[in-house]
Amino acid sequence: MVCTRIAVVTVSGDIHAHVIRHELRSRSEAECLIVEVDRLSINHPISWQFSDVDPEAYIAVDGIRVRLSEIDLVWWRRSRSTQTLSSTYPEDQRRLIDNDCQSAFVGAFITGFGGRWVSHPWSTERAGNKLFQLSVAEREGFNIPRTLVSQNPDEVRAFCDSNRNGTIAKAVAGGGKDVFLFTEFITANQLVDKDDSIAVSPTIYQAYVPGSVHIRLNCFGMRSYAAKIETEELDWRPNLNVPIRSWAVPPSLHLKVRRVLDALDLEMGIVDLKVTPTGQIYWLEVNPQGQFLFLEPLTGDAYSKIFSDYLLSEARSNIVA
Repeated sequence: MVCTRIAVVTVSGDIHAHVIRHELRSRSEAECLIVEVDRLSINHPISWQFSDVDPEAYIAVDGIRVRLSEIDLVWWRRSRSTQTLSSTYPEDQRRLIDNDCQSAFVGAFITGFGGRWVSHPWSTERAGNKLFQLSVAEREGFNIPRTLVSQNPDEVRAFCDSNRNGTIAKAVAGGGKDVFLFTEFITANQLVDKDDSIAVSPTIYQAYVPGSVHIRLNCFGMRSYAAKIETEELDWRPNLNVPIRSWAVPPSLHLKVRRVLDALDLEMGIVDLKVTPTGQIYWLEVNPQGQFLFLEPLTGDAYSKIFSDYLLSEARSNIVA
């Protein structure tokens, strides 16, 4: 049997990568390599050469030089990070090292890898834009909250005043892997004399969607798995000590989500939805590479096995093709 080779692109210490590698390695027909993008300088040197036919690209993994064209599938999970370095460099040199490592790394994979992407780097980058994904979800028939992205203080205050059920605020992109910003309620009174804070950066303001039922939907290819989270909190992430259980995704909802992901050119997506007291489902956002393994002990659904099966199936479909 031909061994299927899967590479996980991520940052060091990513629990998802290591759990999935452990699951894949338990199967004799699978090999899983972890490429840590914050350790390109010390652990994963890159080699790229343009030949008369196609570019040849190699990367070192676990001390072995691996040709990218011999990998069947790349799980493009986390692709941006500053470098961990073995020596100290001035700040301008650090920026050069970070930028050149990132650019060479992405370029090597884009040109030297010909297998299956989950998902393609360009698509992952584009789909991560919250304004873009909201417009696509609305176009595909989802309810989305009334939304304003603005730096204009008068416009923001007027928007807050116009929302009968209240207004929430959240970051457009966030502060990076070490900065966690949660969704918060905001009122027009809180914005009095805050013109400088409002104007300094765009923020997403949305009409509050009432209800206490949240759906964390994980779409892997042609199948979706979900958890129902019941909480009065606006953002359920800080406190998971609430009712969380497995939730069967209606086929019609899966197809609707799949249409959005197809329009975003994503193979997978971790989608946050909210259900109103009258049963309406609202699209909040999709993370192209969100967290899902935390649901396994909470729901009993075997996400590590489910996702490993999905990656193997995708990799093998590329081999057969």
